[in-house]
Amino acid sequence: MSTTVDSSTQSPQSATAPKAKRQISDRAKSERKLGWLLAGPAFLVMLLVTLYPIVQAIYDSLFSFRLTAPGDKEFVFLGNYVTVFSDIVFWRDLGVTLLITVVTVGVELVLGLALALVMHSAIKATRGLLRTAILVPYGIITVVSAFAWFYAFDITTGYVNNWFDWVPGIGPDFNWFSSAGPALSIIMASEIWKTTPFISLLLLSGLAQVPGELTEAARVDGASAWQRLTKVILPNMKAAIMVAVVFRALDAFRIFDNIFIMTQGQYGTEALSLLAYRTSIGRLEIGLGSAISVILFLCVMLIAFVAIKVFKVDLAGNGKGR
Repeated sequence: MSTTVDSSTQSPQSATAPKAKRQISDRAKSERKLGWLLAGPAFLVMLLVTLYPIVQAIYDSLFSFRLTAPGDKEFVFLGNYVTVFSDIVFWRDLGVTLLITVVTVGVELVLGLALALVMHSAIKATRGLLRTAILVPYGIITVVSAFAWFYAFDITTGYVNNWFDWVPGIGPDFNWFSSAGPALSIIMASEIWKTTPFISLLLLSGLAQVPGELTEAARVDGASAWQRLTKVILPNMKAAIMVAVVFRALDAFRIFDNIFIMTQGQYGTEALSLLAYRTSIGRLEIGLGSAISVILFLCVMLIAFVAIKVFKVDLAGNGKGR
């Protein structure tokens, strides 16, 4: 006897069941409403504070004018954007910005995860002291941190050359800020030192959400430490990892302080934010500077879109894709 079921005999309800939309429970609705009530006021304040500068920058980017000659303001529509995209300096600075973002975020993610694992596994007696010590660099103002790194590596006031004079190529006369390679290395190292504690805090919160029963079961089954990390811990803290990557990438892409203090964008170390500053404040070309700022803003929005929408990470749930 054949056990094959004819598809024509299936009920319409069972045939259309997979296409039914997921129903939101009353609890989820109430939690969503509570979230808006709690975050709504702060969101409105931030929107009011940031919306006007964004709209003003978009408006100014459509005109060609200098701050010293406001009467010569001329509507050029997208002419400023054409000028920016046809300038090789813009693409060079975009490459520098992407390099700094990729390297710093990648290294900070690895080091932050290591610090988070250490803090998570530390005994209660030393946990508070350990977390405080790790967070010290993040508590230092960025400008102060940048000056400290600059004076440490400067050829006249620095002491690093004396420490590493045994390394080939490094001597008392070695100038770290005279070429792109060494200068970018110092800039990225200062960024990593400063913001890795921030990544470790976000990842530590993700580690706290990993069920202890899963790691203990994996340990009992004979899984190694690396297998527990890659097969159990990381998949269950995927949302926290993506939050850390998004937050830090958005911040790294807008880097300004360290570059401005250490090199002022010389020797091929200029980023997009410094280019916008130099165009608007240095050359007083408000139209072009606004266009660069708008492009920088769109790049930041694109990073957030790619990380959240394309990768489809459930940032409010367990990290599994929708």
